[in-house]
Order: sequence, then structure tokens, then C-alpha cells
Amino acid sequence: MRRRLLAVAGLAGGALAGTAAYRRLFGSSSEQIDVYFEDGSFVTFEAGSADAARLLPLARQVFLAARPR
Repeated sequence: MRRRLLAVAGLAGGALAGTAAYRRLFGSSSEQIDVYFEDGSFVTFEAGSADAARLLPLARQVFLAARPR
């Protein structure tokens, strides 16, 4: 029973890792910004929209500043 559980867990973990790798390699390269609000709602700004044009440069600066050196 324990061996079967480990096999299922390994298979699920492998599938999850494979899906993540596939999405990272072949997923869309378009940028988007998700803005989350305190009430749990959020808004997504896709690249090319006027709001995203203002926010994307700021988001890039935040990511560069947060990158470990």
C-alpha cells in the first residue's frame, strides 16, 4: 500500500513539474499585471492596454530591485 502511494505521489509530482516546465518554455511571453485588492478581487491588465503601459515599467523596476545580488 505504501509503495503504491509513493508511486502515485511521484507520478503526480512529475506531472506537475512537467506542466510547469512546459508552461514556462512554451507559454505566452506576453506580460500582464494582476492587481489584487483587499476584498479578494483583482483586475488583470494585458500588455498593450493603456493602464498596462503605465504600470509595466514600474513593475519591471520593482522586480529588478527585489532581485538578489
